[in-house]
Amino acid sequence: MRLLLRWIITAIALVAAVFIVPGITVEGNAYVAIGLTAIILGLVNAFVRPVLQVAACGLIVLTLGLVLPFINGVTLWLASYIASEWFGLGFIVDGFWPAFWGALIVSIVSFFLSVLAPDEDRSGRGGIEIRRIDA
Repeated sequence: MRLLLRWIITAIALVAAVFIVPGITVEGNAYVAIGLTAIILGLVNAFVRPVLQVAACGLIVLTLGLVLPFINGVTLWLASYIASEWFGLGFIVDGFWPAFWGALIVSIVSFFLSVLAPDEDRSGRGGIEIRRIDA
């Protein structure tokens, strides 16, 4: 259930990026393109992004994390490339700067939707439960 919710949140965030950022377009069947690109972006974030972060670890520390939005832009750009070139989906990012701004929009929208979405870990199950004891 949690994986499906994360996928839906990512897809909604990608829709927001398409509407807000010039240079990010969807051609053909938009539902399929955005849905599958959300899956690809999740896989890129799971496997490629940690490698990029380890490779840029010194630069991340040196800039106090200011490089991380650029890494997010690269991952969105790579996911777009994989979606359009490998799978023929119509999710297209026209360059690095649209990818940078799109990744920023995706991060912001995903954050706010994740805060609003119910999460089993935050509901008290599976974690430490703190109760107030009245004397």
